[in-house]
Amino acid sequence: MDVSIRDSNESDIKSIQTIYNQGIEDKIATLETEIKDDTYMRNWFDKHRGRYKVIVAEDKGQIVGWASLNQYNNRSAYDGVADLSVYISRGYRGKGVGKKLLAKLESLAKENGFHKMILFTFPINQLGQGLYRRIGFRELGVFKNQGKIDGKFVDVMAMEKILQIKD
Repeated sequence: MDVSIRDSNESDIKSIQTIYNQGIEDKIATLETEIKDDTYMRNWFDKHRGRYKVIVAEDKGQIVGWASLNQYNNRSAYDGVADLSVYISRGYRGKGVGKKLLAKLESLAKENGFHKMILFTFPINQLGQGLYRRIGFRELGVFKNQGKIDGKFVDVMAMEKILQIKD
């Protein structure tokens, strides 16, 4: 598999939407429960300009994953912290796509003046946590009963990686 990573463009929105909706349907990557429509995705994409990037993983012309740097908090005190999202198409999970996306996100985060990346994951997502730990993320803690999926409370784990930024 020869997956390449590149900046996203507007023609990628539909593929990003499909993969995002798979993550929502599979209930392993997000507390989101509503499938995202074209209007939502267009607005979401428009908010990811400048420092807040969206990148895609492509295999033979097909988008197989995406990742983004997101605003963590709108207070200026948190301008150096990027929340991140990583979503992989069902058939490509566990094949190294996420690692490639995360490496590029880290590079982009540094280039755009972020000193820390954070993420939130489900404690049951062992595959994702293993990857995050291997690339330098550490567990901060678990929010008990943080949200509901299918009417049942679920926990959410917070993880962070401090970036080494050149002065």
